Amino acid sequence: MRVAELFVKCLEHEGVKYIFGIPGEENIDLMDALLDSDIEFIVTRHETSAAFMAGTYGRLTDKPGVCLATLGPGATNLLTGVANANMDLNPLIAITGQAGLDRQHKISHQYYDLVDLYEPVTKWNAQIKKAEIVPEVVRKAYHVATKEKPGATHIDLPEDIADMEIEASPLEIIHHSKSEADDGVIKEAAAIIEKAKRPIILAGNGITRRHASESLLTLVKKTKIPVVHTFMGKGALSWKNELSLLTAGMGGNDYITCGFNQSDLIIAIGFDMAEYPPENWNPEAKTPILHIDTEEAETDAHYPVKLNVIGDINENIKKLNEVVSSMERNNDWVLSVRKQAIDELEQFKDDESFPVKPQKIISDLRSVLNEEDIVISDVGAHKMWMARMYHTYQPNTCLISNGLASMGIAVPGAIAAKLVHPERNVVAVCGDGSFQMTGAELETAKRLNLPIIVLLWRDEGYGLIEWHQQKKFKRSSYIKFGNPDFIQLAKAYGFEAIQIQKGGELKQALEKAIAMKKPVLIDCPVDYSENMKLTEKLGKILC
Repeated sequence: MRVAELFVKCLEHEGVKYIFGIPGEENIDLMDALLDSDIEFIVTRHETSAAFMAGTYGRLTDKPGVCLATLGPGATNLLTGVANANMDLNPLIAITGQAGLDRQHKISHQYYDLVDLYEPVTKWNAQIKKAEIVPEVVRKAYHVATKEKPGATHIDLPEDIADMEIEASPLEIIHHSKSEADDGVIKEAAAIIEKAKRPIILAGNGITRRHASESLLTLVKKTKIPVVHTFMGKGALSWKNELSLLTAGMGGNDYITCGFNQSDLIIAIGFDMAEYPPENWNPEAKTPILHIDTEEAETDAHYPVKLNVIGDINENIKKLNEVVSSMERNNDWVLSVRKQAIDELEQFKDDESFPVKPQKIISDLRSVLNEEDIVISDVGAHKMWMARMYHTYQPNTCLISNGLASMGIAVPGAIAAKLVHPERNVVAVCGDGSFQMTGAELETAKRLNLPIIVLLWRDEGYGLIEWHQQKKFKRSSYIKFGNPDFIQLAKAYGFEAIQIQKGGELKQALEKAIAMKKPVLIDCPVDYSENMKLTEKLGKILC
């Protein structure tokens, strides 16, 4: 067989169901081989979108999403989405077509050294320079992408290698072994917890990645320790649990800041430092950290680790639950913080002002969706509101990219989420700035007949940047832009479209969109004057 055919057989052997991407001249052998494969190739309208889809697929399945681009501009376009998946710790395999080996030693059309280019944004990458190594390279790419902590890998396939003849077969799949902390370490961790007077758990995305939510719930029930979530950790503990302190990560003061300030132990579980700098929540570095994760903590002056509990997060929490003592604690302060945060959303439930306030949009959205439905937030001011106020019952039901945090992820991410969970409602929450970066993927959703809902928060500007500008300089600078008629644009792509024209219409529009079971875009003007009001309100909080 040709190398391209062997390459596809190796991907099939790994269980790959989809490849997201755009074909090019240098990967035509691979594209031809896919015609005889059960793998579905999903043509996207931009390579960055393909990587966003692959990253979201990886996050929801724990299996690497696969994306493909050709050399040169195709590969450079793909790079942003690959970097995004890598920093979000989502398993992904990027495949790039490449110039033949016979012209890589000189200046050549569209040629860049893609192994060098991708090296900083992947866990591992390689170029296939000999036909015989294809099975090894594909197996290693899959293995490294899924190994804790997961991330992106990259395979560069030159066109002359892809066309060679080869006799070989895929390598046997060897699954990752689980490691656990020593019993002595677990007992020491339990002793630290039992000694603490006012501990708090900081729940990161590692809990979701390692399927440790049930073990976390058991720990919380036994020790009565409250839990605060990072943006990507949302849903590790249901917001309905009275010990859930919802979500932190806004930066600056917030209700939960009081909890961190008064804590004498922070139990960081599956916490990824790229999400939420410790300086924001342990500014004096006085509170010790019990670090429970798959790897030892990054060195940070504001993250003073008292003990590392390293290994499979779920298994280690289970072991901890077996030895830690049951406790009773005075958690009146937790109820107070919860009430303030929940009341803040409740008071806007019946608000009918127009443009619609962020709090009202979130209240309406949460009220119409089921507990298991999926919301994907793009990056912008809406992301801060969604992270803070959209309450979750389960892990991976509010997806927020908070590592690289690239704009444009929501619509491609919603496509991938709907492929993984066709039985659930999937909503992409976008600003008008982020939507325009990957909005052409509406055509992809329509072509695949995926009934996603795009909820567009429209303010004719880069709202989050304006928010930061107003906080620092009391004025804004170069953040406004014009927009197309989003209703006509959506219809041109084959979407149903709903325009919100007055307060009180959104909830009914969302219910209508869900009932349609078609791709739908809702254009909702948003009142971002609430941004600075929130900043002023949080600035007045006294612990």
